[in-house]
Amino acid sequence: MLAVEGLTVRFRRHGAPPLTVLDGLSLVAPRGAVTGLCGASGAGKSLIAAAIAGTLPRNAEVTGRMTVDGAPPAPGRIALAPQGLDALDPLAPVGAQIERFARLAGRDVDAPELLVRLGLAATVAQAWPHELSGGMARRACLATALATGAGWLIADEPTAGLDAEAADRIMGLLGSIAADDYGVLVISHDLPRLAAVAADITVLQEGRAVERARASAFRGEGETLVHPFARRLWQAQDAPATC
Repeated sequence: MLAVEGLTVRFRRHGAPPLTVLDGLSLVAPRGAVTGLCGASGAGKSLIAAAIAGTLPRNAEVTGRMTVDGAPPAPGRIALAPQGLDALDPLAPVGAQIERFARLAGRDVDAPELLVRLGLAATVAQAWPHELSGGMARRACLATALATGAGWLIADEPTAGLDAEAADRIMGLLGSIAADDYGVLVISHDLPRLAAVAADITVLQEGRAVERARASAFRGEGETLVHPFARRLWQAQDAPATC
C-alpha cells in the first residue's frame, strides 16, 4: 500500500515567508484499485504527484510521511505519467523512449508488446511523438511509466485535452491496469470519469483534503457527500461518463 500521511509542501520565497501549497494531506492507494484525487484548478493536485514522485523544485520544503508497504519509497517503486505531453522526447521514437525508461530501472521490455497491451498498434513503437494523437500520446506516456516495473502508477490529469471517446478509453485503461494488481493514483479534474473507475476519491480544496468518499457517493446530487465543497464540485460537473 502507498500511504501519504500529513503531507505539507511549502515553497521558499526570497524576501517573503514560505508559501504553503499543500497542508496536511493524507491518503492511501492500495494495489488492485484506482484511487482518485480531484479538485478545482489550482488546488494543488499536480504538486501531490510531484511530491510523491520526488520531482518537486529545489525551493520546496516537504514534511509528512510517505511509505510503500510500510517503508520509505525506494527508487523505482512509484512511476509518474505526467500531465504534459511534452514529457515525451521529440527527438526519439516512442519505442526507444520506452526501452530507455526500462533500462534506467534495470529492466528489459518489449516496447511493441507493451504498446499493444495499452491498445495501440505495435508499429507505434517506430512513431515519433509528433505523429501521435493526444490519446495515443497519453498511452505512450503510460507505457514509459509501466516500463519501469514500478508497482504504483500516478497518472496526472490523464484526460486533459482529450475528446470524450479518448478520455473514456484512457480512464478505462487505467482501471484495467489496476486490475492487474497495480496501485493506481489518478489525479484529475474530470470527476465523472474518475468516479466511474475509482474505488474511492479524495477531494482537494486550496491544498487541503476536505472529503474522502467511496466513488459510489458521486451519484445523483451527491447527497451523501459530507463537505459542501465536494457536493458543489460534483454538481458542477457534466453528466457522468461510462468507461
